[in-house]
Amino acid sequence: MALALIFFITAALVVIALTAILNALVFPRLAAQRPAAFSPRISILIPARDEAKNIGATVSSLLRQTHPNYEVIVLDDDSQDGTAEAARAAGDGDERLRVIHGQPLPRGWMGKNWACHQLAQAASGEWLVFTDADVRWSPDGLAALSAMMQRTRADLLTVWPTQITESRGERLVVPLMALAVVGYLPLPLVHHTPWRPFAAANGQCMAFRRGAYRAVGGHAAVKGAIVEDVALSRRIKAAGLRLRMADGAGLISCRMYRGWPEVRAGFGKNILAGYGDSVLLLAASTVFHWALFVLPWIWLLAGFGSAGWPGWPLLLVALGVGARALTAAVTRQRIVDAVWMPASVVLMTLIAVQAVWWRGRFGGPRWKGRTITTKARGAAHG
Repeated sequence: MALALIFFITAALVVIALTAILNALVFPRLAAQRPAAFSPRISILIPARDEAKNIGATVSSLLRQTHPNYEVIVLDDDSQDGTAEAARAAGDGDERLRVIHGQPLPRGWMGKNWACHQLAQAASGEWLVFTDADVRWSPDGLAALSAMMQRTRADLLTVWPTQITESRGERLVVPLMALAVVGYLPLPLVHHTPWRPFAAANGQCMAFRRGAYRAVGGHAAVKGAIVEDVALSRRIKAAGLRLRMADGAGLISCRMYRGWPEVRAGFGKNILAGYGDSVLLLAASTVFHWALFVLPWIWLLAGFGSAGWPGWPLLLVALGVGARALTAAVTRQRIVDAVWMPASVVLMTLIAVQAVWWRGRFGGPRWKGRTITTKARGAAHG
C-alpha cells in the first residue's frame, strides 16, 4: 500500500511538473504594441457593487487606453457606498464613459450574471470585454488584448491578470490559481480539443466576439452559475467556437483581496461550485493535495526512505516546490513563496471547511453579507 501511494504521488507530481513546463513554453502572453490598423469597437463592461474604493482608479486607467475605438460602461448594482458617483468623478465628463444603474435582481439569477447581462444589452461594440472593478489596465492593455484576439481569431479570449498580493494570506492562496491553470491544464488541450474538462476562464477579463456571446446564450444561459466564467467557456467549446487563454503579463493586473479574511471569504464563495457543489469531490481534492504537497514533507522530516530509497522524499518535495515555483515565475508571482506550499494547502483546507460549514449553516456560501443558496443563486454579487 505504501509503495503504491509513493508511485501515485510521484506520477502525479511528474505530470503536474511536465504540464507546467509545457505551459511555460507555449502559454500566450499579452505584449505592448501599437494599435492594429483594424480597430474594432470594443465595449468594456464593468459590473460594480459597493466598489467605490476601486472603481475610480479602474475607470481612470481604462480611459487612458491607446486603443482608439472603445467605450466603458459601468453598471452600479444597487451600491450603498457611492460607487456610481466615484465612477463619474473619475470619468470627468469623458464621453466614452457611461454609468448606468442596474434593475432589480430577478429570481434565479446570480447578481454578477444579471449585471453582465444588462451590460451586454447596453453595449454597442463588436467585442464585449467583461472585467471587474478591481482590475487595472496599463495604457497598452486594451491594444494588446485586441491584437491577441485578432491573432488567435478567438471567439472568447480570457486573460489571466497578473495577481498583486501583499499580505501573507494573499501570497499563500491567490497564486494557487496560477498553479491550477499552468500546472493542471495543458494548453493544447484547452485550445484545440472540444473536451469540457479542459475549459477554463477568468471572469476578471473575458473578451467575446458579440456573435459568439449571443450564440452561446450569453449570461442568461448561465444565470444561476456561481462560476459563470467556467460555465461560459464550456458553452463556447460545446458550440465549436474558439476558446483562447492568455497571461496578462503585467499589462492587465488585479489585487483580488486584501488580507486573509477577504481571501477566505472570496475563495470560500466559489470553491464548492468549482467541484459541482459536491462535498465528496471537494474532500477528495483536499486529500489529493495533502498527499502531493504535504505528505512528502512529513516523510522528509521523519527520515522516511533513508534506508531503502535515499532521497526519494526529497525528490517529491523538489517536484512539488519546483512546479509551484515555475507557475509563479510564469505569472510574475513571488517564487520564494513556493517553499510554503504545505501552508498553502492548510489554508485551502480551512477555506474548504468554511465553505462546507456555510452550506450546512446557511444553505450556501456567503458574500458581501448575503447568502447564495442552491435554490436561488441570486442573492450575491460575484
